[in-house]
Amino acid sequence: MARKRKGRDISGWLVVDKPVGITSNAVVNKVRWAFGAKKAGHAGTLDPDATGVLAVALGEATKTVPYITDALKAYEFSIRLGQATNTDDAEGEITAESDTRPTDAEIRAALPGFTGNIMQIPPRFSAVKIDGQRAYKLARAGEDVAIEARPLWVEELTLLTRPDADHAVLRMVCGKGGYVRAIARDLGEQLGCFGHVCQLRRIWSGPFDAEEGVTMDKIEKLAKTPEIDALLRPLEEGLTYLPELHCTAEGAARLRNGNPGMVLTSTAEYGDEAWASLDGRAVAVGIYKAGELHPSRVFNT
Repeated sequence: MARKRKGRDISGWLVVDKPVGITSNAVVNKVRWAFGAKKAGHAGTLDPDATGVLAVALGEATKTVPYITDALKAYEFSIRLGQATNTDDAEGEITAESDTRPTDAEIRAALPGFTGNIMQIPPRFSAVKIDGQRAYKLARAGEDVAIEARPLWVEELTLLTRPDADHAVLRMVCGKGGYVRAIARDLGEQLGCFGHVCQLRRIWSGPFDAEEGVTMDKIEKLAKTPEIDALLRPLEEGLTYLPELHCTAEGAARLRNGNPGMVLTSTAEYGDEAWASLDGRAVAVGIYKAGELHPSRVFNT
């Protein structure tokens, strides 16, 4: 008999403004502890030295994580020009240096080559799996890590400021699986000067904005108190980019039992993935077919 997981049945999203020096998993563990929740997960890892939006899902909201993971995300980051490192960020060892420094115009001219549908090789020190093992573990063990290029959609890549000759601040909007460190590495190589990320902040992720993020200090201050629940956002925010279908109480009952349920109104087309609601609360996610939703995920709220 499986052990029953301890904790509260609480569901929703917490938008954390992650500080420097803590892993994404450590943030999730702290949030789960603070809320006394049974279940928690996040929608997209941030490196320990990165800051900004880390969207943490509790309870039933974890079923909506894939829709935030797949959404566009925006980053502002600073590149240190003239140096390459083995981790593609400031934490690594310098592996190459150059006295060459590109002009602003040269940087802007290179950026279109990193937008649209591109192929990107993730950093050697990343969570990508190679033969079942994380790349960073293999790299730390001194093994030669060969990672295949992966497709990435980059919607926007813009030079924001140039504080000095050695640094450039950029903004990137991209899809799932993008590595800012790889952009800095590859841009530096193309410019003939090398480069690595020295500062990184995720300013928004899907519907969640860093300006609305909760600090770790506030989470710790309100931990285990009734007031902390007010920080949660509805799990339905994780379904923002799917069409919403309204259903009757009878349709909701059928959906919750895993059966197709009738929906009353729809902006979805046949075969679209959508979600059904009753009185504004999510009932299920599934495929819309001819007036019915065929559920793939059911919410127990």
